[in-house]
Amino acid sequence: MKFSTGIFDELSMLIKKVSKERDVINLSIGSPDLPPHPKIIEVLAKEVQDFQNYGYTLNPGLEELREGLIAWYQKKYGVNLKIDETLVLLGSQEGLAHLPLSFLNPGDLVLVPNPGYPIYEAAAKLAGAKIYYYPLLEENNYRLDIEKIPYDILRTAKIIFLNYPNNPLTAMANYEFFEKLVFYAKKYGFILVNDLAYGELTFDETRSISLLEIPEAIDVAVEFYSVSKSFNLAGIRVGFAAGNQKVISALTILKSNIDYGVFKPLQKAALEAFKLREVIIPDLVKTYEKRRNVLIKTLSEYGWQVKPPLATMFVWAQLPDGIKDSRKFSLDLLTNAGVAVTPGIGFGDLGEGYVRIALVADEDKLAEAGKRIGEYLQYRRVV
Repeated sequence: MKFSTGIFDELSMLIKKVSKERDVINLSIGSPDLPPHPKIIEVLAKEVQDFQNYGYTLNPGLEELREGLIAWYQKKYGVNLKIDETLVLLGSQEGLAHLPLSFLNPGDLVLVPNPGYPIYEAAAKLAGAKIYYYPLLEENNYRLDIEKIPYDILRTAKIIFLNYPNNPLTAMANYEFFEKLVFYAKKYGFILVNDLAYGELTFDETRSISLLEIPEAIDVAVEFYSVSKSFNLAGIRVGFAAGNQKVISALTILKSNIDYGVFKPLQKAALEAFKLREVIIPDLVKTYEKRRNVLIKTLSEYGWQVKPPLATMFVWAQLPDGIKDSRKFSLDLLTNAGVAVTPGIGFGDLGEGYVRIALVADEDKLAEAGKRIGEYLQYRRVV
């Protein structure tokens, strides 16, 4: 079994090297640069002082936090969950990594997006599963065209990984798309797994949709959510799984053999984040919208026209005319302009020809990054 970090390690090492010689604006990782709300920090500071919080918390997590997740789903998506349809995780990525292990057998078939966030492929490999890579194409709004998946694949599939709003593609799902997937899942008996990490980060008054909004989706689907991106809490590692009770139960049982739950003060901090949602999210969305607009405007001034994303904290940018190799472009840009972006090839071969730019710097820095990129492109055109 081999796991590849490849270009990500190469980029990380070059960032360290270049940083010794010049200032680097690192837009390669989706790690929020904004601080958490002060009240969340206050709760965390208070809870770590209580010695009773230092025992095992055990799975499936604090009931009050799971009730907070249930309330969030009901308020945002109109989805009514039961407590046994929820689970607290050590970050959503941990849950995604372990899910296939919880109910698959070696050799079972898993469908993984290309391009796609690397954890889906890694999760399938951990379980010894066979992988079918399905294409996400711009011409189809980066949505799975399930009608083009071969019958033999559909009838033997056990899991289809989805990610909407999508990282790195920034694409969004709609009701009809999810409705069709639920129909096929019920017909063929596979489980739909949607990574909803960016569900709160939608722009221009658009709204994300939960897979669990679809009637009967609870029979065939689970969804993963996290406080990392919505509340600037990436480091505390608190996430959630919600959906089909049998799948949630299987994951809970697996985790009982792996970990003893999330540190209670971290769960209390996550609960406070849910309580502050109406205060935090509107301002956060406005901040990312402004950052997006600044970066795209600056790039356009230098002739690089980039489509503005409707969701996530990323820009998925097709390389300028005449540039085809995303890895070479990204490494050269970092070396010569001091701006780090992620090459699309790192997300699968269908990501070639694109780069992902994370909006994890303030407006001034993003304007400076755009200026550096623009001047780099002008230099390339001259030479």
